[in-house]
Amino acid sequence: MDREIPKAARQKARLLMTLKWGVGFVVGMGLVIWAIRMARPTLRAESLLFSTVDVGSIEIAVSATGRVVPAFEEIINSPIPSRIVETYKTSGDRVEAGEPLLKLDLQSAETDYQKQLDEERVRELRLEQLKIQNQARLSEMATQLKVSRMELNRKAVEVRNERYLDSLGAGTPDKVLQVELDYNVSRLRLEEDEQKYRNEQATAEADLRVEELELSIFRKSLAETRRTLDDAQIRSPRAAVLTYINDEIGARVAAGDRVAIVSDLSHFKIEGEIADAYGDRLAVGGKAIVRLGQETLAGTVSDVTPLSQNGVIAFTVRLDDDAHPRLRSGLRVDIDVATALKDSVCRVANGSYYVGPGEYELFVDRGGELMRQTVKLGESNYEQVEVVEGLRMGDRVVVSDMSEYRNKTRIKLK
Repeated sequence: MDREIPKAARQKARLLMTLKWGVGFVVGMGLVIWAIRMARPTLRAESLLFSTVDVGSIEIAVSATGRVVPAFEEIINSPIPSRIVETYKTSGDRVEAGEPLLKLDLQSAETDYQKQLDEERVRELRLEQLKIQNQARLSEMATQLKVSRMELNRKAVEVRNERYLDSLGAGTPDKVLQVELDYNVSRLRLEEDEQKYRNEQATAEADLRVEELELSIFRKSLAETRRTLDDAQIRSPRAAVLTYINDEIGARVAAGDRVAIVSDLSHFKIEGEIADAYGDRLAVGGKAIVRLGQETLAGTVSDVTPLSQNGVIAFTVRLDDDAHPRLRSGLRVDIDVATALKDSVCRVANGSYYVGPGEYELFVDRGGELMRQTVKLGESNYEQVEVVEGLRMGDRVVVSDMSEYRNKTRIKLK
């Protein structure tokens, strides 16, 4: 026969059941939490690059691209139309100042030069002939003037004699008037001849100056021809490296055609290009950082092209160390050009994460755990980035590449 279970026993059984379910639930929740923690990624702090947010000034810079070029490069052009007869050097050779590079056919030019020398001698003789002619003509006129003066003196004596005879009654008034008239006519003719002599002197001097000036101009032209002939002896203008030479024997070249290029490959500069939107920020004297892989070189903007071409503005950077061993002609480089200075701003180190002003998802160290946080960043330079909002002074931010954790909100830090 069934017996009724005591009430105390039933309560005890229910309590044991509740305890079992409670323990099971707590254990289950613990296992779930443990599993979640075990599934959360873990990183070692030593494998990450951190930057601590601080406050200070930041020199704003814009990015540009550039190319390494020789600090000195000279293009040698043919001064005359000719043809190449012989070459003495090849591209890549080191040459000294005045060393011959190639030979042009100068026979026709030298013949023309000899003709000019002959013409110069003709002009010199013509000038001497003019001097002799002027001297002879003026000498003849001077002699004639002496004779005219003597004749005038003689007539002056006749006038005095006739006046004296007339005073004694031995002469006549008509005779006196006649000799006086003859004297006055001779005096006027003498004055006229003296004026002609002075005019002739002035004309002779002017003709002589014209001839001398024409000879001087011709001699300058002759000197220019001589200089052109000397330049046609194609030589290196200074000690450098021959980076180009036209070695096609027999090839014809026109006046002004390039025949050689010499460059100083021991010193370099940077020819850069930047978007014309930043043209108003670029100025001569501004600081610049040139990046050669992991190395950086400091420099100064030395020249800015005033015009924009194809949406870019060209500029030149003079390097503080223009003989750095990493520099090679034609090497492409990145340039950071300083354009402004901001004071009292929050700063964080620049890194591969930064691609320009805007919002970023960065990981911040929060007491041994990395928390993903939305951060707004502003302007930058090669070393630092302006923090607009989302971070405060003292925050430790991961600035190394975290792209593989972009879907994680928390990362355990060891």
